[in-house]
Amino acid sequence: MLVLNLACDAGHAFEGWFASSTDFESQQQRHLLSCPLCNSVDVRKMPSAPRLNLSSAPEPTSAPSAEPAPPAPSRMPEGVPAMAVELQKQVMKAVRTMIANTEDVGDRFADEARRIHYGETEQRGIRGRATPQEARELADEGIDIVALPVPDALKDPLQ
Repeated sequence: MLVLNLACDAGHAFEGWFASSTDFESQQQRHLLSCPLCNSVDVRKMPSAPRLNLSSAPEPTSAPSAEPAPPAPSRMPEGVPAMAVELQKQVMKAVRTMIANTEDVGDRFADEARRIHYGETEQRGIRGRATPQEARELADEGIDIVALPVPDALKDPLQ
């Protein structure tokens, strides 16, 4: 598995997981990659340090330096404010939490939301897809929903 740091033309940084570098290049050429925040298909690979598993490496023999380690380099393109980076991290964390704590009911979202609202099934958090018409009908019935575009990269991998 190859994990790459990616960014879109709007400066949003995210990770992509690929079987190989050839897989990444193929998906990029066919415009199958898109930014999870803005859906831009202008996605490029960003420089990144390799991730090494050093758990079996021997302990260093010299005493650690009293100087603090330099901060890790940002994975965002130059010129992107630190506040934007932090906001993106918080949004992605919130989306991951929502996914972990809800059931994906797919295209049955409107029907399942009604069943929960009218007490026909147990109360639980759900997520899924609804057409704009279905969303309007749910609102007319007093059923509160929140539209949240969930990046494909974060959707339930078991489905």
